[in-house]
Amino acid sequence: MKAFLFDLNGTMIHDMDYHTSAWHHILSHELGGSFSWEEVKPQMYGKNQEVLVRLFGPDRFTDQEMNELAVRKEQRYQEEFRPHLALLPGLQEFLEQAHQRGIKMAIGSAAIPFNIDFVLDNLNIRHYFQAIVSADDVTRSKPHPETFLKAAKQLGVSPTDCLVFEDVPKGAEAALNAGMKAVILTTTHAAEEFEQLPNILHFAADFTDPTVQALVKQ
Repeated sequence: MKAFLFDLNGTMIHDMDYHTSAWHHILSHELGGSFSWEEVKPQMYGKNQEVLVRLFGPDRFTDQEMNELAVRKEQRYQEEFRPHLALLPGLQEFLEQAHQRGIKMAIGSAAIPFNIDFVLDNLNIRHYFQAIVSADDVTRSKPHPETFLKAAKQLGVSPTDCLVFEDVPKGAEAALNAGMKAVILTTTHAAEEFEQLPNILHFAADFTDPTVQALVKQ
């Protein structure tokens, strides 16, 4: 593979429970919803505004209200997660080895730049990535392939030469729709939840996995 494309949340950092917690608090305490944790967790994909539409329908909030709620959610998430901010085990070394081998790397995430910057700058890993595609850069979220196709184009690499790292079925489906293979980090979903997707090469708990490590070994 000539390029690695990384989802961010749940793939590079183990933070999806903190996103769920932040949303659950806002939904329950600010918006008067009665959603359980089990109802909120499957909605943790796509743009924040899309989460609100899926849970409340298209007519509950104005665009301005959704944007304000999205910012409050991310502020709460960052406050709660900041003490735990760290890359998945093995990822720092994986990024460095990929960089040394000349493998191009990009981030393709449904996160807003505010959250992507929070991770890249606090962990000092921005220099590894030649392209970043955020929620603000696409019109259609995963499982639509726009995020990954745009990242490949910015890297100047054919989609078939890209390997995607993901943690959720919708993200793996986006990779499939882009014509890309995927490695799944099982931080958020179990392997059996991806059974319908033929593009999965491997499942790994983190980047210390020997099969994952072999991708960047000389």
